[in-house]
Amino acid sequence: MEFARTHPDARAPLNAWFTIVRKTDYTSFADLLATFPSADQVSRFTVFNIGGNKFRLIAAIHYNRKKLYIRHVLTHAEYDRGAWRT
Repeated sequence: MEFARTHPDARAPLNAWFTIVRKTDYTSFADLLATFPSADQVSRFTVFNIGGNKFRLIAAIHYNRKKLYIRHVLTHAEYDRGAWRT
């Protein structure tokens, strides 16, 4: 929600993503792709396209523990700069 304060157009798509993720137990990345076909595995992170590809949500997912940790929420431009990788 902190990101949505500075990017109000991200609020609804982030809420929609959260609603889906909160109610679903994914057992693997392949399982997650059934719901989010545009998700990408980048190193140890899963990257979600949010809001018609305007934003990126970067998460660490531990399927065996059923835990998802949001690492970053970025604009597309911020994501492309790549500083989140370090």
